Amino acid sequence: MTDPNTNPLLDDWTPPFGAPPFDLVRAAHFLPAFDLALAAHDAEIEAIATDSAPADFANTLAALERSGALLGRVRRVFWTLSSAQADEDLRTIEPEVSARLTRHGTAISHDRRLFDRVATVWRGRTTLGEEQLRLVENVYRGFVSGGALLDPQAKARFAAIDERLSDLSVRFGHQVLAAGTDWSLLLDEAGVAGLPDSVRAAAARRAEQAGEDGFRFTLDRGQVEDVLSFVTNRAVRETIWRGFTGRCDGGAHDTWPILTEIVTLRQERAHLLGHASYAEEKLEDSMARTPEAAMALLDRVWAPALRRAGDEQAALEALAGAPIEAWDWRFYAEQLRRDRHALDGAAVKQHLTLDAVRAAAFDCAGRLYGLHFDERTDIPGWHPDVRAWAVSDAGGDAVGLLYTDYLARPEKHGGAWMGSLRVQERLDARVLPMVYTVANFAKAPPPEPTRLSIDEARTLFHEFGHALHALLSDVTYPSLSGTAVARDFVEFPSKFMEHWIVSAEVLEGFGVPAALIEAIGRADAFGQGFATVELAGSSIVDLAIHMTTDAIPDVRAIEAATLDRLGMPAAIGMRHRLPHFTHVFDGGYAAAYYSYLWSEVLDADAFAAFTEAGDMFAGDLAERFRREILERGDTRDAMADFVAFRGREPDERHLLLERGLLG
Repeated sequence: MTDPNTNPLLDDWTPPFGAPPFDLVRAAHFLPAFDLALAAHDAEIEAIATDSAPADFANTLAALERSGALLGRVRRVFWTLSSAQADEDLRTIEPEVSARLTRHGTAISHDRRLFDRVATVWRGRTTLGEEQLRLVENVYRGFVSGGALLDPQAKARFAAIDERLSDLSVRFGHQVLAAGTDWSLLLDEAGVAGLPDSVRAAAARRAEQAGEDGFRFTLDRGQVEDVLSFVTNRAVRETIWRGFTGRCDGGAHDTWPILTEIVTLRQERAHLLGHASYAEEKLEDSMARTPEAAMALLDRVWAPALRRAGDEQAALEALAGAPIEAWDWRFYAEQLRRDRHALDGAAVKQHLTLDAVRAAAFDCAGRLYGLHFDERTDIPGWHPDVRAWAVSDAGGDAVGLLYTDYLARPEKHGGAWMGSLRVQERLDARVLPMVYTVANFAKAPPPEPTRLSIDEARTLFHEFGHALHALLSDVTYPSLSGTAVARDFVEFPSKFMEHWIVSAEVLEGFGVPAALIEAIGRADAFGQGFATVELAGSSIVDLAIHMTTDAIPDVRAIEAATLDRLGMPAAIGMRHRLPHFTHVFDGGYAAAYYSYLWSEVLDADAFAAFTEAGDMFAGDLAERFRREILERGDTRDAMADFVAFRGREPDERHLLLERGLLG
């Protein structure tokens, strides 16, 4: 039991790696911890702002980097739990925490004394080294985009907008989580006809835990896609498809009013800063630089993807003997893969157990970068399903700590993500990173191992790629560390890592027969039209609603007009509809969901270097990728990182070739 006179969030974390004592942390600890952490940071900021010595890099920029250590520690633990283990007590205090952090950040951005000192260093930046220069430019730009140059009246409005946006974002996330939690589908034997045995067993276990007879399904994406891919009953497929795509589109958890206000306030915020649109503001420091450049890439990919998707739909309808709807696509695609390409998704799943896929990811990191992963059962996680791994290099030296949390549960937000509990730095001493990866794979009933589809295995490798980006960071300043890079660059190392899980060399290690491995490759090529249209459609709508210059945008009308312009096939649809698009309305991807496709341009080109070498574990290339991409954090422009690895700027033809969209 927790000692009421102590707060584990404020104690020294002395277990191995200085890891958080998650077994002791309770929701009640957070507000008192935030009280002290915010006060401590206020005092640190005041000392920097009132320093009588002339502003220089050491007493201003480096001092800012050192400040807020306690606040950062408490904040990271809170957001880890609020996303991966959000019990009722945490959800209750999340709006207050979010509002307080927003007010605190705005107050710092609007402190004229502090900004004047930063500006002084910025004006004299030509004498600084590369990493120091990058830090100064980032901090100066952050102050400007935070409203530092606004007049007092505009600053007050700006602060009110940011606080309201913070509240709306939390409310949006809560509504999406609640919509998923409140919905379930109970099926009988006839309803689950066609499902693989392992999926049936997991559904039966969920029903049993709820005190029901039958097979229970939720709106977890993995469960939804299992039903859509395998269940022979078309009405069942339609029911779960409508439940999944219709989340928060009206009803008790309607998010349209929330997201409309979010888009409106974002636009007003952008106008205050002198930008024509929120997208223009958001992409100012991205690789794309402008929303028009990002949209141009999407448009170039859209046309060939739409043609390929049309060919795929025709093949599926020939198999079905009738026109297909959105709830039919995956079902007939699975049949076509099995019949034409000899790919049986259920057979693949039999080889891909969760433990084996995680071990394969670790093995790939070992072969590429010399890393070793040793489980630490003495380090507590935030749930019994969480496992901790000490990461070391080829020489046995510690690299960091990795938590893995892969199994679905009601307290989790949907999807998959990576986060940091501590970032790498060496400002005053070497600080090792602590990172985590989270997913929502359906847990098999014991003693059955949890099995993954090939797409779920890709997800694990994707998030592991993010984790490697954070673990292998080697920078001086914490705000430049690891994944703190441009939004349309951050997905590059994670997309890059996906190539290994679908390679013959890795799949052979699972005992997947050669014929099945070849079938995976053929089936992947078949589905690229669908996958690209689904992803690009969501990306284009996201950009369109944030490129508007209207003061009060009609979000529904923009979405409808955009989909009409695109000719979005009804049998595909957006990967994420706006009412539950948490990436955009409760995450960092607003006006930037395109970054997944942009990063794939980088990823496909970078991986081509390995295929050209004829060795996907080529040591010289892996070392260069580590040195020029993974270790660099945000210490230089992202394009410079890519050019340092590849010797030139990226060529999107590699993406089009990889996705079979050329010709």
